Amino acid sequence: MPTNRRFTLVRRPSGLPTAADFAHDTQPVPEPRDGEVLIRNRYASLDPAMRGWLDDRPSYMPPVPLGDPVRASTVGEVVASANPDFSAGDWVLGLNGIEDYSIAKPGGFTMKIDAQAVPSVTNYLSVLGAVGLTAYFGLLDVGKPKAGETVLVTGAAGAVGSLVGQIAKIQGCRAIGIAGGPDKCARLTNDYGFDAAIDYRGKDEAALTAAIRAAAPDGVDVIFENVGGVILDAGLNTLNQGARIALCGLISEYNSTQGAVGARNIWQLIVKSASINGFLVSSYLDRFPEGATAMAQWVAQGKIRADEHIDEGIENALPAFLRLFEGSNQGKMILMIGGE
Repeated sequence: MPTNRRFTLVRRPSGLPTAADFAHDTQPVPEPRDGEVLIRNRYASLDPAMRGWLDDRPSYMPPVPLGDPVRASTVGEVVASANPDFSAGDWVLGLNGIEDYSIAKPGGFTMKIDAQAVPSVTNYLSVLGAVGLTAYFGLLDVGKPKAGETVLVTGAAGAVGSLVGQIAKIQGCRAIGIAGGPDKCARLTNDYGFDAAIDYRGKDEAALTAAIRAAAPDGVDVIFENVGGVILDAGLNTLNQGARIALCGLISEYNSTQGAVGARNIWQLIVKSASINGFLVSSYLDRFPEGATAMAQWVAQGKIRADEHIDEGIENALPAFLRLFEGSNQGKMILMIGGE
């Protein structure tokens, strides 16, 4: 009989997560009850936001309970259903656990996907999933770029940031990306079509500000912010009048044991009559088909490149997750759960 391997949270991390914060266990495969669906998870999306779900503090989603599998977006196959809307063999996208088998309860986020309509079913965890739609709605609805404007993307070599820069170019904007290291900066300009790339490593706020001003001599109209800290502070120094900041993430602070370190230059929002707006992609659930259709069309037209970095094996869940904070992944970080 099959068993359910799980990657569980056993201790709240302090700073960067370590192996002592997690455990691997095996349990019997659960059975679906009325309205439930049993899903065999094949792939799990690993995202920086998951770090916040491990902490017991107020957020847009309750913390992962100790002893439960670590929460993640997954794609998989329905193997048993007690829900008339799903049948065995359906491919689905949902918010489940990093485990072989998950129960999807009625009213949760589980949707059918067409595994034959895409080059790889993993695309539903990258360019056609929450990552792609975060870039799409965050830039277009929150950043509101206009042709001819300059868009600054932080964390630009990441899964979301790399798509934001490409969408900005489609909108007729100048795209400038900030990333860590010469290899990632080269990818921004060579692979993703950014107009300029800035390596943040070894630069303080003054040096970063100077580098942004050199790349954007006419100022910055839109910032798509994924990093926070000193990088956000430098960006705030370069705003044009009426600039917009789409606040997507603050990855530089997720593992901080010293608390928040930015943003210290918000006075510039007053000086430039600028705005900063945080957003969650879940606020756009009713518009997901619109965004997915547009992203799929741009991919088909060769206007968007979406890279995926897939590590294999549930036993490698933690080192794969830590790649996000090391910056060693080369595209959207995905875990192939494996097993029979």
